[in-house]
Amino acid sequence: MNQDTFMKYSHFIKDFLISQGMLESWAALLNGVINFIVLLAAFIFLNFLLQKIFVGGFRFFSRKRKSSFNNYLLESKFPKHISRIAVLILIYQMLPLAFADFPKAERFFKVISQVYFIILAVLVIRSILISLRNYLFGKPKWKDKPLDSYVQVIMIFVWGFGLFWTIQLLTGFTITGLAALSAASAVIMLIFKDTILGFVASIQVTINDTVRIGDWITVEKFGADGFVTEINLSTVRIHNWDKTYTTIPTYSLISDSFQNWRGMEESGGRRIKRAFYIKQSSVKFLDENDLEKLKKIQKVKSYIEHRQQDIDRFNERTQADKSLQINGRNQTNLGIFRYYVNTLLNEHTAIHKDLLLLVRYLDPTDKGLPVEIYCFSKERGFVNFQHIQSDIFDHILAAVPYFDLEIFESPTGKDLLSLKQEKPGE
Repeated sequence: MNQDTFMKYSHFIKDFLISQGMLESWAALLNGVINFIVLLAAFIFLNFLLQKIFVGGFRFFSRKRKSSFNNYLLESKFPKHISRIAVLILIYQMLPLAFADFPKAERFFKVISQVYFIILAVLVIRSILISLRNYLFGKPKWKDKPLDSYVQVIMIFVWGFGLFWTIQLLTGFTITGLAALSAASAVIMLIFKDTILGFVASIQVTINDTVRIGDWITVEKFGADGFVTEINLSTVRIHNWDKTYTTIPTYSLISDSFQNWRGMEESGGRRIKRAFYIKQSSVKFLDENDLEKLKKIQKVKSYIEHRQQDIDRFNERTQADKSLQINGRNQTNLGIFRYYVNTLLNEHTAIHKDLLLLVRYLDPTDKGLPVEIYCFSKERGFVNFQHIQSDIFDHILAAVPYFDLEIFESPTGKDLLSLKQEKPGE
């Protein structure tokens, strides 16, 4: 079908309306509106159809080769962008026919189409780069390489070129004119440096999803610890826990380090990480009398019995001389206490069992042996979280003496005074 035939169909409504007695100007306007609606419907239909074809084709080849590069292209939406470019080229060719009576409208939609093409071209390049990055990450040779940095640098140049091209299409500036504009922009950047930095930071924060309004963040440099209530061009406003407000520069979110607690909130738990100090001299091996005494504690009774059976079998097999308690294997009061605390946490209804839970020893210090609780509470709210944490440590500190252990505590003036007043021989 040649162009004359297309032109005939594009003027069909106009010719029909004129034959019915309508003024040519009104007939041409109505014909143009209908042509635009048809063109828009064709764009939507072709976009839907070609996306199905392109995406379906990529999925078909991806199933055959699961480790192929096609999988990464599919994940980065490369087929969708390519299908949109194909649709755009087809629609672009139809613009002169649809707006034959309206050259200004034709030029306008051509410019819009060209700008859209630039955006799609940039997105295609971005998809390829992201796919290449993900593909190379799977190769041992590239695992330790900063591929994200390379991709970001290339994308800066690509977006810059796309921006210059768009400005040229919209304004008609030549490369020389753009160069002069760039020189003037350099002066403007010096004057509005903070505003520009804030603008760039706002874009990066949004694109990378670094911070959202409502996030709880901690910025030690500025003494901020609370919820983000506002992000604007130049500042970020944080409502601190002490009901004060802290305002920090927006660009500090990309230039300085800060802590975002969103991951904790999305995980469904809040971390408890706290240690108490056991006096090391109170740690000891346990004899039969000690074990019988501890068996009265229900949470550890079965553990002691099962563990002691394993130890007795080992000592018998190795013919350990138990006349001296250090020989062979033995249970300790600290080991049983650690099991008790671990059981206590596992039975606690407010502790998240699907997240990491452990009781461990840290490096010994001059203040004793640190026993650290590391787990996550189901409650993330500050008040309830503190209540849960306090209840756990209330119980642990009260339980320590039952295992013949002691919590380390630096002596106070009263302790020293009592020692001084103690009579000899007592």
